[in-house]
Amino acid sequence: MDERHEFIRFALEAGVLRFGSFRTKAGRDSPYFFNAGLFCDGARLGRLAEFYARRLLAAERRGEAGFELLFGPAYKGITLASATAVALARAGRNVGFAFNRKEAKDHGEGGSLIGAPLAGRVVIVDDVISAGTSVRESVALIRAQGATPAAVLIALDRQERGGTADEPSGGSAVQEVSALYGIPVLSIASLDDLLGYLQAEGSGGEHAAYRDAIAAYRARYGVGTATG
Repeated sequence: MDERHEFIRFALEAGVLRFGSFRTKAGRDSPYFFNAGLFCDGARLGRLAEFYARRLLAAERRGEAGFELLFGPAYKGITLASATAVALARAGRNVGFAFNRKEAKDHGEGGSLIGAPLAGRVVIVDDVISAGTSVRESVALIRAQGATPAAVLIALDRQERGGTADEPSGGSAVQEVSALYGIPVLSIASLDDLLGYLQAEGSGGEHAAYRDAIAAYRARYGVGTATG
């Protein structure tokens, strides 16, 4: 099975990817919902980290994103970056990781940054990109330390235009981040991959009833190309 489809099956089995009717922050009725916070036990988090690590190593081999450090934006990114660092070490690529606090401490080690010093080429690890706020904050922190943002690594690219339900914008948050900072956004899978998975299941598949609804949602709110 294609690794992207393997990831989608894993997310479905873990209950992280669900079908139904969900209202998004933009006021849209989405036929699917992805909540990476539900990768909430050791086995699921460990397997998720392996997907992240493999995606990042593949990007490095292809010359898309070299890196020396991982950065996890508070809060979900903290767990994701640390778990990915463990998975990379098991794969023979030992790198440091760092993360930030929402509020700086004025005692103990102080400051808002924890972990390895921010230096060299840094990959930002998160679950998805919605408004792009955490990426903007992360890029500013990384550059302030003299390091270089090299890429953003996410689990799922929704390939969805920004804006509201009635007035969608021209591009997605992922596209805007990539264009604004001149760095690639790497995803384990995308909405196109989800549709491909459902099509491969066929009409007798467990989730076939949602395929047309997701295709219609993609046609209405989707953008052109998936992340790498």
